[in-house]
Amino acid sequence: MLSLPHGEVRTPAFMPVGTAGVVKGLTPDELKDPVGADMILSNTFHLWVRPGHELVERLGGLHKMMAWDRPILTDSGGFQAFSFKSKAKAKEEGVRFLSPIDREWRMLTPELAVEIQETLGVDVAMALDECIEWPADRRRVKASTARTTRWLKRCLAARKHSDRTALFGIVQGGFYPDLREAHARELVDLDLDGYAIGGLSVGEPRDKLLAMVDVAAPVLPSDRVRYLMGVGYPIDIVDAVMRGVDLFDCVLPSRTARFGYLFTDAGRMAIKHARFKEDPRPIEPETCYPLRHFSRAYLRHLFKSNDVLAPRLFTLHNLAFYQRLMQKIRDAIDQGPDALAALREDAVRWSGPWQDPGEVGAP
Repeated sequence: MLSLPHGEVRTPAFMPVGTAGVVKGLTPDELKDPVGADMILSNTFHLWVRPGHELVERLGGLHKMMAWDRPILTDSGGFQAFSFKSKAKAKEEGVRFLSPIDREWRMLTPELAVEIQETLGVDVAMALDECIEWPADRRRVKASTARTTRWLKRCLAARKHSDRTALFGIVQGGFYPDLREAHARELVDLDLDGYAIGGLSVGEPRDKLLAMVDVAAPVLPSDRVRYLMGVGYPIDIVDAVMRGVDLFDCVLPSRTARFGYLFTDAGRMAIKHARFKEDPRPIEPETCYPLRHFSRAYLRHLFKSNDVLAPRLFTLHNLAFYQRLMQKIRDAIDQGPDALAALREDAVRWSGPWQDPGEVGAP
């Protein structure tokens, strides 16, 4: 159990992604029920640019502004340096961005990243890190990892509200096992509130991702949270839990929902396919309460009509599916290794190809 100022989080846990202070299309009450989320993730960079952390503070903090009274974790903005590519440049001072929102150049330093997150009033702040591409040569990875450590120490020195906002460091090291392990040990020596495994899900094969979790997770202390950033499919989550990971986030369930792709116990479903045009059944018997009332045919009709109800309902469904997955994982841990191994077999099916996998545009 992760205890934070705004409540307790049952682990292993999955955080829905609310980048700009909102999980797209959903209200806070819906995130609680039917979704069942204990904690959500927002993004430092996006909230800094719009509406601005000082305005959020004047409005009573991020929790009050978005009417969410459970824990919030904010990513530091380091991943944006990776995703913005040529429009972001990391140097010793920090990361210089060309904001896609206001088209202004901004400098995010480790000190400012901490200031923004503490001003937002979140439960967990992430230290600014440098996330780099895959593949990258060893010299570049080594230099980048060392810079991430220097930035982390600056983040620690900049803290003013350690009593209300925890600070997690991020293990980097690319895909070089010795660099990854050494960085994990270096961060453990700093006795942080929690630890994230970062720099993954950047286009690498799945076996390389798991190999880096295998290297980093055993080094991190068992009495602190181990957070695998940006992962992933159900099978990825189960495999990472089996390696000792406690916390996850990923845009996958909400982003694919907006394109009409649904996670179900029978496998992944593309509701737009013609096979569902006259299907009177619900998505699945165990789906969340709002969707039990609608047939697959009607949900396909909503999607084909571009009605705003479709992405809302599909996001509800997918995020509720992920929360049920986490509950199944927690139950399986209580029951023992055989139960978790059996659940893994189900997770393979849940992560399989979309129905009619030849459909153009399927994720």
